[in-house]
Amino acid sequence: MRIATYNVEWMTTLFDDAGALLADDAWSGRHDVTRAQQVEALEIVFTALDADAVLVVEAPDGHRRRDGVAALETFAGWAGIRARKALMGFVSQTQQEIALLYDPDVLTVRHDPMGDETSPVPRFDGAFEIDLDIDAEPDRVVWSKPPLELAVETAGGAAFRMIGVHAKSKAPHGARGRAAIMRTAIANRRKQLAQCIWLRRRVEEHLAAGESLIVLGDFNDGPGIDEYEKLFGRSGVEIVLGDEAAAPLWDPHAAQAMARRIGAMPATARFWQPKPAPGRWLSVLLDYIMVSADLRAKDPAWRIWHPFDDPGCYRVPELREALLTGSDHFPVTLDIAF
Repeated sequence: MRIATYNVEWMTTLFDDAGALLADDAWSGRHDVTRAQQVEALEIVFTALDADAVLVVEAPDGHRRRDGVAALETFAGWAGIRARKALMGFVSQTQQEIALLYDPDVLTVRHDPMGDETSPVPRFDGAFEIDLDIDAEPDRVVWSKPPLELAVETAGGAAFRMIGVHAKSKAPHGARGRAAIMRTAIANRRKQLAQCIWLRRRVEEHLAAGESLIVLGDFNDGPGIDEYEKLFGRSGVEIVLGDEAAAPLWDPHAAQAMARRIGAMPATARFWQPKPAPGRWLSVLLDYIMVSADLRAKDPAWRIWHPFDDPGCYRVPELREALLTGSDHFPVTLDIAF
């Protein structure tokens, strides 16, 4: 079985309010890429993935005036992929949803959020109180994009849990001036870490119950990703993974990044940095598929579909160009036998 996570940059711009595909020459949400170019690139990528389930991060907007589920199923039908059934959880406060495309012949999936008003670990559409700035007063943290909690069963009867994540970006958007940028970046990192602490507590509930668990998505964070990490001791990704004293999750790319802070690193996203001139591409590791110990024992295989780092992707020019055109992130897959 193949499970994937793929952040598709501004996928919502490729559909109208009814979920119909807009494969025309108008601009997409990607810089200098038309909607037709992005749609065609995504068809190539999703077809090559041939996944049983794809967590789509930045999925089409879904609310009472826009049908994000219809949009994803329309795309799946047009592309002719097996993962043709879509499911969303709590609607986000943004135009970027977290959704699952899956093959209904292989998997049975339902949205199954945990926690209630009396739970020590609140439901992800609620609020989490934690002291972020060490002033002995609790701060109220919410998710702008609540994680997608899923109960999954294979056609063969194996059951496991999945949690799809799009954690808060630490980028100081809108800040002007060095001091304001620093304040905003630190505040964003505090909130991002709080979200990861909240998520880790939910992870611990599942592990304590003996459930197989996969946590996947875009964490906007990772070991050694910025200088502010030194202020807080560890990254959000490390918090969610846990340590050996607790029940840890496992992702080999995260483990590589934690063990090796210099030299070549795995990367799942590529962003253009115009300054300092003449500009350059920045490659970062943001997307992960973390598994519980029992699933790791099944000897699964991870793969980052990077157009330059993965030989299989690089050797197929059509796929290589589609990965570059389709999004600023690249898919990550997990192949596992249940």
